[in-house]
Amino acid sequence: MQYHSQKQQIDQQGYRKNVGIIVCNNQHQVLWARRAKHDGWQFPQGGVERGESALDAAFRELHEEVGLASAHVKLLGSTENWLRYEVPYATKNQHYLTTKQFRGQKQRWFLFHLLAEESCVKLDIAKNPEFDRWRWVDYWRPLAEIVEFKRGVYKKALTELESLLPAAV
Repeated sequence: MQYHSQKQQIDQQGYRKNVGIIVCNNQHQVLWARRAKHDGWQFPQGGVERGESALDAAFRELHEEVGLASAHVKLLGSTENWLRYEVPYATKNQHYLTTKQFRGQKQRWFLFHLLAEESCVKLDIAKNPEFDRWRWVDYWRPLAEIVEFKRGVYKKALTELESLLPAAV
């Protein structure tokens, strides 16, 4: 099966290059957002475009999805390797079923510390916002709420990045 994309990077195995973003506060809580027109919650994430580094994609997605600029956050670190998950057949939307663009995602995860006021979080920056609500949750709470097929990647990312959290205030 051939995988292709004009703007996105899809590897030979059919995995879309993607970044996952965890934003924490001084209480070791993380920014958890509800997908617009869905009832599912997740961390901000998005594809790495051709010619773009994973870090550049993380900053772009951070701004597009939650309105935060690089001046609003401090980069604490990233996962050492790309983490992969497959999108199960039953959860793919019709577009992906008909075009078979990718079989899953390989993600580099980034941990940021929010330096700015919470009021800087803006979910309506993009023409079609990804999220319609957000909240702070305990660091490990996302594991209980994320869809099953992403749970393993979330666990690996949270485990690897936990030691980079700033001292609680």
